[in-house]
Order: sequence, then C-alpha cells, then structure tokens
Amino acid sequence: MEAPDLELSELNHFSGSEEAHRINQFCPTQLGTEGIAYLEQNGYGWFVSDMAIAIAGIPALKTQPFLSIKLKVNPDGTATATITDGNRQNPLYTQEYAYTDAKKDLHLFFTDNILMLAGEY
Repeated sequence: MEAPDLELSELNHFSGSEEAHRINQFCPTQLGTEGIAYLEQNGYGWFVSDMAIAIAGIPALKTQPFLSIKLKVNPDGTATATITDGNRQNPLYTQEYAYTDAKKDLHLFFTDNILMLAGEY
C-alpha cells in the first residue's frame, strides 16, 4: 500500500467534480466531491469526517445554506478547524487538534449537502 500524500501534491488539479460520493456513514445525506475523496485517500479523512459530523450534529451549522471551513496547521503539530457562515465573517464552530500529521492548510465549502474544495466551487 502506498503511503498517503500528506503534502497533497495533486490538490490544485481539482477544479470541479463529475461525481459525488457519501462522506460518512453517520451523515448519509452529505456528499463529497472528487477533491474530498482525494483528501480522504491521502491522510485527511479524519478532518473530512470530523467536519461532516459537526455539520450534521450542531444545530447552528445545520441551518446555514453555505459554510466555509478552514483547517490551519501549526508548525508545532497542532491544528485548528474553523467553520464560518458563507461570508466568512461569523465563526460558528471551532475544533482544536492537539496533534496532527497534516501538512497543508485547507479551505472547503459546504452547500446543498455537498462538501467540496474551495477550488471546486
């Protein structure tokens, strides 16, 4: 089995998606794009699942028509995920990670029950 590409060297190749797939068994109505599948296959599945579960389970997130999701990876091996409304003005949810092997900051959008890379919007 090939080691995951934690640097996400192919990330910029995703600019749209022809197919969508179910993200998480606990969130059956949420779908992810091909770019999200790439994240899941390359060591960022924990982040995708955490965000899907948060969106499905937190009332303030469920009612938003558009969400902006950012993962900020710190040099000390910690990370912070922040979900804001579509204007990226109002923080709605924050998750701190005491440790991660992630190497890249990420920016995702969630709308119409589809999680996507910012570049796929």
